Amino acid sequence: MLFAGIDIGSLSAEAVLLAEGRMAGGEIMPVLPDPVDSARAVLQRVLERCGLRQEDIAYAVSTGYGREAIEKQALANENISEISCHGFGAFSLDRSVRTVIDIGGQDAKVIRVDERGKLGNFVMNDKCAAGTGHFLEVMSRALEVELEELGEMSLRAKKPVAVSSRCTIYVETEVIHFLQRGTDRADIAAGINQAMAARVLALVRRVGPEREIMLSGGVAKNPAIRRQLERDLGCRLIYPDIDPQLVGAYGAAAYAMQTGGPS
Repeated sequence: MLFAGIDIGSLSAEAVLLAEGRMAGGEIMPVLPDPVDSARAVLQRVLERCGLRQEDIAYAVSTGYGREAIEKQALANENISEISCHGFGAFSLDRSVRTVIDIGGQDAKVIRVDERGKLGNFVMNDKCAAGTGHFLEVMSRALEVELEELGEMSLRAKKPVAVSSRCTIYVETEVIHFLQRGTDRADIAAGINQAMAARVLALVRRVGPEREIMLSGGVAKNPAIRRQLERDLGCRLIYPDIDPQLVGAYGAAAYAMQTGGPS
């Protein structure tokens, strides 16, 4: 049987297909103005890539922005909160996971789950860009480098700068001042990533993490953030064996399989 999970975020849309308990396909694309259009487009992409049709889906779950509208448009059988889907997705990928750090484009979430993958506690930062992927996007533009380069660049730093401000606008001003003084870009990048990790670490401490900890979301692809969080937490983070941006959609698909599968 085929099960689908659709996760519409603020910047990207994801869809995952599960068949016979295994991932049959996953797709990521930039969001469209309407979340329903995003859901329809990303689902169609993954179906086409797998040579399947929407009629083949036994059960689908939507999550993220517009999840209720997606369900009403018959693209999903039910909708579940993104917090629950990210937690259950990480747990479904690795049953040892008890804490999930998910850093997306517009928010950061730290989620604690129990031994069944059910939501226990969570904290979320969605009122300030600092500590989110958008923060890194702004800083990469200030450094005039691609976002994907920011992590690797900072690993080459010899004397990371101290970024004192927390507000994205003020940090951007600091970065410009460092550049004007001729500071090495790698050292600036390292300071940016360390500041980002510190902001996320504050969220982790608020939720009271339990090991094992999985890092998900687009920022999980930044090796400098991963390394700094591991250093601060004193443990190795679990990196998902799928694209970390797909964890929420994977969780939605796992819920679909649990709900709509054979009883």
